[in-house]
Amino acid sequence: MHISLQWLREFVPFQGTVQELAERLTMQGLEVEAIIDPFEAIASIVVGHVLECADHPDSDHLHVCSVDVGGPEVLQIVCGAPNVAKGQKVPVALIGTTMPGGMQIKKGKLRGVASHGMICSERELGLSEDHEGIMVLPETFAPGKLLVDALGLEREVIEVSITPNRADCLSVLGIARETALGFGLPLTMPALNLKEDASAGDANTVVRIDIADGELCPVYRARALTGVKIAKSPDWMRYRLIAIGQRPISNIVDVTNYILMELGQPLHAFDNKLLKGGVIRVAPATPDQQDGQSITTLDGQERKLLASDLLIWDGERPVALAGVMGGANSSVSDETTEVLLECAIFRPGTIRKTARRLALPSEASYRFERGVDQVGSLFALERAAQLMAEVSGARVLTGIAMAEPKPWAERSHGFRIDRCNALLGLSLTPEFCKTTLTGLGCTVDDSNAANWRVTSPPHRLDLEREVDLFEECGRVHGLDRIPAVLPRISKSLDSVQMRDTEFGFLQRLKAWAVGAGLREAINYSFVGTDDLDRLNLPVEGRITIANPLSEDQNVLRTEIAPGLLNNVRHNLAQGNASLRLFEVAKAFVEDTTSDTGARENSRLGMLVHGARHSQEWPWEQGEADYLDVKGLVENLLAHLRLGPASFILEPAHPYLEPCVRVEVAAKSGVRLVGRMGRVQPKIADAYHARKDIWLADMDADLLRELSRATKPSFKSLPKFPPVRRDVTVICPATLHAEAIEAAVLEIKPKNLESLALVAVYAPEGPADGKGERNLTFRLTYRHADRTLVDKEVDKEHGKVLSGLPQKLPVRI
Repeated sequence: MHISLQWLREFVPFQGTVQELAERLTMQGLEVEAIIDPFEAIASIVVGHVLECADHPDSDHLHVCSVDVGGPEVLQIVCGAPNVAKGQKVPVALIGTTMPGGMQIKKGKLRGVASHGMICSERELGLSEDHEGIMVLPETFAPGKLLVDALGLEREVIEVSITPNRADCLSVLGIARETALGFGLPLTMPALNLKEDASAGDANTVVRIDIADGELCPVYRARALTGVKIAKSPDWMRYRLIAIGQRPISNIVDVTNYILMELGQPLHAFDNKLLKGGVIRVAPATPDQQDGQSITTLDGQERKLLASDLLIWDGERPVALAGVMGGANSSVSDETTEVLLECAIFRPGTIRKTARRLALPSEASYRFERGVDQVGSLFALERAAQLMAEVSGARVLTGIAMAEPKPWAERSHGFRIDRCNALLGLSLTPEFCKTTLTGLGCTVDDSNAANWRVTSPPHRLDLEREVDLFEECGRVHGLDRIPAVLPRISKSLDSVQMRDTEFGFLQRLKAWAVGAGLREAINYSFVGTDDLDRLNLPVEGRITIANPLSEDQNVLRTEIAPGLLNNVRHNLAQGNASLRLFEVAKAFVEDTTSDTGARENSRLGMLVHGARHSQEWPWEQGEADYLDVKGLVENLLAHLRLGPASFILEPAHPYLEPCVRVEVAAKSGVRLVGRMGRVQPKIADAYHARKDIWLADMDADLLRELSRATKPSFKSLPKFPPVRRDVTVICPATLHAEAIEAAVLEIKPKNLESLALVAVYAPEGPADGKGERNLTFRLTYRHADRTLVDKEVDKEHGKVLSGLPQKLPVRI
C-alpha cells in the first residue's frame, strides 16, 4: 500500500519527517517497507521559457527554439512538436538527463542545427499517455525551477505492508487514523459539499435496487449523475494517482480510483444509458443454461461463471462481477453522458472465491475480501458524487437509490483493565486505556470501573473479542516497550504431572524417536486429494479446505502416511536415499457430532528406506526391511511399558502390502495400537522410490491411554548368575517363531527368566515356501535367592525339549 505524505497531511497535521512517521507506524504494527520518491526519474527536469521559435531551415516540421532555463546562457533546442510556440513555459531536459524510459539526453545536431536539450511531452515525462505535443506549463512558473517543485509533485511516498486483518488501513484515511493515534493529532475528514440538482430528477425514479440475499450483499447504494462530460482529470488528481502507482484513465474512472485509495471504499461507475430495465439486481449467477453463463469483463476477457459467483444484473443481463470487476457491456466510455455510481458491501468470502477462481485480482476485490466499512460507505459515495460533479460538470440527481436488507449491528465487548494488564504484563492506567480506545473510534462506557463496555467502530472489523482490545492498548503503548521479565513460577513435585498431559506425552514420543536414531519430519496438515487417492484412502470422512493455499493442499490429511511419503520423494530428489524418519502429528476425519466438525487423532508415523546404515564401515551393510520397522515398534512398546504385543498379518490394506496389525493386551481387552508394513511397490514408485519403503502408523492417543494405565513397579537387580541353554528347532517355514515362544511358555519351565530368538537359518528349499528352516532360541534360567546347578537346569530344560515336538510339528 503506497501512501502519499501530502495526501496524508490533508487528514492529519503531521509536521514530522517521513522517517519519524515510518518508525512510528512500524512500531504500531504497520511495517513501512520502503520510502520512495515517485517522481525521482524526472527530478532533474527544469522549467524553460521559449523566447524565440523559428522554423527549421531544412525541415517542414522541426522548430528551432531559444529557451531560457534560468542559467547564464539561453539554450538552442530543436523541437518537432506542432504546438511549440514563442512565450510558452515548457519542461526541459538538459544535457546529461536520463529520461524515465532510459534515454539519455546528449548534445547533438538535427539536420545540421545544434540542439542542447529536449522540450518534453507528458508521455516522455511519464505523466500521461498524451504525446500529441509538448507539455505547456502555466505562465506563472519561473524558468530554471525544478519541474517537480513547480508542479508540487509528491516527493515522499511510504510503502506500508498491511496484515490481512487490518483492512481498515488499506487507504489514506486508515493510515491517517493510525498517525493521529500514534502522535496524538486530530483527524480531519474531507469537506462534504454535495449539491443536488432537483431539476435533474430523483435517483429513485431512475433505478430500483433489488438484493436477492442480504448475507451476500448487506447494502447497495447508487447515485445518478447526468450531463457528464468525459475528459482528462485535473492535474492534481492525476499526479496524486500517479504518485501512488495508479494509472489515470478519465475523470469519472479516476474519481472511483481516487476514493478507493483515499477512503478504502471500492466504487463502480456504470454508463446509465447502457443499463436496461431501470433496475439493479444483486444475485448469484445462474449457470444452468445449456452453454453455461459467462460475462465479458472490462479487460475484454470472457469469464465462465459458477452459481457461487455474485453478479450485478440490470433488468435483462449481468453487468458486473460483484466486488471484482465491471462488465464491458456497461462500461464508461468517451460517449458517456449519464452515470450510475455504485457503492455496496459484499460478503468477503464470496468475493475471495470468485477472484481466486478466475485469477482476477483487483484493488476492489483485495479490499472486499478483507472487509469494508459499511457505515462509512455512505460518506464515500457522497464524496465521489461531489468530485465527479466538480471534474466533469455533471449534475447530481436528488436522492440515493438504496436497499439495505442487513443494516450494520453495533458490536459491544467487555473490557477488564485488570485482565488487560495481567495479559500484557504491564501497568496501564485507566486513563491511557480509555484514551487509546477512544482514539481507535470506540465508544467507552466506564460506569462499571471493573468491567467497561466498549463498542468497536464499524471500520475495525478485526476487533471481535475483548483480547483484541487488549492488543490495541499494548500496540499503542508500544510492544517494543514491554519489558522482558522472566515469569515467576513455583516448582514442586506436582509439576511432574505435566509429563502426563497430551503435550508432555507427545514430547516423550519425540524424545524416544530421536534416541532411536530417527529424524523428525514436520509437514502441513494439508495434503492434496491426489495424495489420498494415490493411497487408495476412502473419500468418506475427508475435510476439504474452503480456501486452500494450492490444489496440492486442498484437504486435511486423514492419515499420516502422505506427508512422510512426500518427504521420501523430496529426499530422494536431493540424493538422500538412506532414510529413517518419524512424524508426530494429527490426522483429521469428518465428524458431524464434533463442535469443530472434525475428529482429531494424534499419530506417530515411522518410515525406513534404503541402506540400514548411511556409512559402510564399520557398520554391517544391508537394506532396511520388516525387521527394522518391527524392531522400532517393539522398542517403542517396551519404552512405554506395554506388551507383549501380537503381530497379526492383515489380508488387505489400502497402501501396505504386506500389512501387520500391532495389538496389545490391556485390561479392557486386546487393543489395536497401529499397523506396519511395506508400502505397495506401485505406490512407492509414484514417490520415485526404487527400494522398499517400510512404514509404521501408531495411534499415539491410544498409546497414551494404555501407558497411563500401567503402574511401574520396582524389581531388584539379580544377585546370582544366569544359566543359558540354546536350542535349535527345525520347523516348517510357515511356522511363526512367536508360536514356538508361546509353546515354551505354556510348558512353564521353572526359573525361566527370558526367551529370545538368536539365529535363523533357512536352507534352500522349494520355491513355494513349504520347506523348513532352523530357529535357534536362547533360554536363560536364574533363581532369585541362590545359584542354580546344572542338574536342576537340565531337568527343566528337558521338559522344553520333550514338550515342543508334542505341541508343534517341529524337531529338536
